Amino acid sequence: MSLADACLVRMSEIYPNSLLLTLDRDFIIYRRNKNQVIDLIIPDEIT
Repeated sequence: MSLADACLVRMSEIYPNSLLLTLDRDFIIYRRNKNQVIDLIIPDEIT
């Protein structure tokens, strides 16, 4: 996890009703508050 990713995870803890828009699929495995899934918006891959 990079520092930028960690900051986004922390912000999702501070604002729990928010959605995270990302192109980084690593966020599928990241959790907030140790076990809560982060609500994500991940656009489909462009071919």
